[in-house]
Amino acid sequence: MIFANYHTHTTFCDGRDTPEQLVQEAIRLGCPALGFSGHSYAFYDAACMPKENIRPYQAEIRRLQSAYSGQIRILLGIEQEYYSDEPTEAYDYVIGAVHNLRHGSEYRSVDHTRERLIAIVDDWFGGDWYAMVEEYYRLVGDLYEKTHCRVIAHFDLIEKFNEAGELFDRTHPRYRAAALAALNRLKSAPVLFEINTGAIARGYRTSPYPDPFLLRAMQDAGVKLMLNSDCHDRRFLLCGFDQYAHLVPPESFSPDYLL
Repeated sequence: MIFANYHTHTTFCDGRDTPEQLVQEAIRLGCPALGFSGHSYAFYDAACMPKENIRPYQAEIRRLQSAYSGQIRILLGIEQEYYSDEPTEAYDYVIGAVHNLRHGSEYRSVDHTRERLIAIVDDWFGGDWYAMVEEYYRLVGDLYEKTHCRVIAHFDLIEKFNEAGELFDRTHPRYRAAALAALNRLKSAPVLFEINTGAIARGYRTSPYPDPFLLRAMQDAGVKLMLNSDCHDRRFLLCGFDQYAHLVPPESFSPDYLL
């Protein structure tokens, strides 16, 4: 099967490789297309693209589109954080994501470290993990309305440090109710849902997002799925694709499926 990836980060935000290095790797791997999706600027998140990098990022991807025309189709995208207000009109597509929760005027990341996630629950939710879960999925369910995204990123990102179930129980009624409510809000929107292997590449998990229960729920709901690596390192551009490609239709690797 011929693969392509549309969730790709570069040195313009928190990736380790330049866009051109990633394009060259994609060509080496035989990818017909590659989509870049830098993190949108957010003043509270150091992993996001600095404001001064936005125009250079856009210009470089457009340059590569021209330079590699005929070899690979390159798309300019953005991973739009829920609380980011940056405009998205300049991009070919938008990935919507929730990485941060807000409490008053403070923002904290749910996927930075296990310890910081625990601190969010203790400091903001009185130790109630399912209250945090409900707030996270409330935002996820609102992603299309808030960002007008085409792709829903890593639906259950709060599972990053919970693969063994040590922090909360993903079978708990409150967890499932919150997650399914978000899916129910999004299932009629014109969006694609990711199967995301990024946490595997970075050594946090051995399986992709979403968990099997949510993946089955998505399949039962008839939503469209795509496979992305959430690449931050070109060595893992197609991480897990051989193993998980059977979960998505072959046409999902075509840019026409995304656009």
